[in-house]
Amino acid sequence: MKMNKLFLFQWLLLLIFTKTSLIFSKPHKIPRLTPLIENILQDPSNTFSSSTNDDLPKEFETYYYKQTLDHFNYGPKSYSTFKQRYIINSKYWGGSNSSSPIFAYLGAESSIDGDPLGVGFLTAFAPQFKALLVYMEHRYYGESSPFKTMEEAVKDEDTRGYFNSAQAIADYAELLLHIKEKYSAKNSPIIVIGGSYGGMLASWFRMKYPHIALGALASSAPILYFDNITPQNGYYSVVSRDFKEASKSCYHTIRKSWAIIDKIASRKSGLSYLSRKFKTCSKLNDPSELKDYLDSMYSVAAQYNSPPSYPVTIVCGGIDGAPKGSHILDRIFAGIVAYRGNSSCHNMNPKPSETGLGWRWQTCSEMVMPIGRGENDTMFFSAPFNLNNFIKDCKKKYGVSPRPHWITTYYGGKDIKLILQRFASNIIFSNGLRDPYSSAGVLQDISHSLQAVHTRNGSHCLDILSKDSSDPDWLTMQRNTEVKIIEGWITKYYADLKALKKGKMH
Repeated sequence: MKMNKLFLFQWLLLLIFTKTSLIFSKPHKIPRLTPLIENILQDPSNTFSSSTNDDLPKEFETYYYKQTLDHFNYGPKSYSTFKQRYIINSKYWGGSNSSSPIFAYLGAESSIDGDPLGVGFLTAFAPQFKALLVYMEHRYYGESSPFKTMEEAVKDEDTRGYFNSAQAIADYAELLLHIKEKYSAKNSPIIVIGGSYGGMLASWFRMKYPHIALGALASSAPILYFDNITPQNGYYSVVSRDFKEASKSCYHTIRKSWAIIDKIASRKSGLSYLSRKFKTCSKLNDPSELKDYLDSMYSVAAQYNSPPSYPVTIVCGGIDGAPKGSHILDRIFAGIVAYRGNSSCHNMNPKPSETGLGWRWQTCSEMVMPIGRGENDTMFFSAPFNLNNFIKDCKKKYGVSPRPHWITTYYGGKDIKLILQRFASNIIFSNGLRDPYSSAGVLQDISHSLQAVHTRNGSHCLDILSKDSSDPDWLTMQRNTEVKIIEGWITKYYADLKALKKGKMH
């Protein structure tokens, strides 16, 4: 199997799904957004890369900042601190006297170990801008956990309340001001960059801290997947469209397979039969385990349906390429083998990773994204998002109810075109329309400085990944458009700075 070169990066922005079944006693897991994964073709689980940044090129230097635990309170615990990890690359920087910009990558729900090599947008364009590069780790992930392990942190009722997006972007604000002081870069403009959840953080950072960030590049940021702004089935509708465009026969095979799996599972020894048929590493206890595994595989393939190999085409090549007359389930298994390889067994019940545990808490507190689908409105089995059941599940697990309206209350989202054009500026919302999360992205310009840049064939966060010789022209053009916009922001900033120094600023 020819593998997409992007999958070979040490770093990859990835959505991994652990899906809802029709059995409501099983918690509805809201998708994670941007963990770092090396082996996604082999493992559809919540596993993420456990590699370290020890092998980074020498120009990347790791530091730790004594970060404030609670930025919004003044109780005794608020003054506690923790070590927040960040990585600096000053190889291309023009120096403080030149007022050269700072490109700051906002870490998301994973370690930043692979970010410097994976997020190639920064290093690709740093020489052009003579930029200082900064990669900052999100609190509680990687080496930036205030309270021992993630498992311990999310169980601690007294401390997990500090684990939220508002605290995270306040961390970034404090840390960036520290870096500007450390490098005597008072007049260096800052551009924040992020992908998926990190893209949301980048756009929110620019709105909340415009005095710190001159602008933001928010790649594949689904900021409209809250509070029912986007239809529940938006994500799965795009996945279904991707498969249908690749192969109608493949699409119909997948659509028919769910009922067959349920029918076989209802028979005596049916689960044992399915376990053998799909070479599961352990016997299936419920058909939802197999269905969720397939759901994840199709969703990830669609989200990262990127050149040159296009994973959806690989899956459908396996399904359509099965011997003539093959049973539907044999064709579905052929799709698994084509995409993930002919493994000795396939793990349907992986152990949750640190990142999976953290994202579970975030979705059970503020990141409530009502993603689901109804009966026959996608190629998938019905799995509607039921808020009442979701609240019950979260309350049972953590003893607190999620706040489904908080994100739109704190950051906005409703009537976004009407509202943001009045006060916000200098944000690029970039998307690829093959990415299912583009269904909740900003796809139209809001104003002359709130611009939407999208490509018909692009996939999730593809624009901020490293360049490749096989990149199509439309991807190169997308990146160049984004750079041109950023260049315009910086040019205007320098003009304003010069006018201010001469006392001619109006």
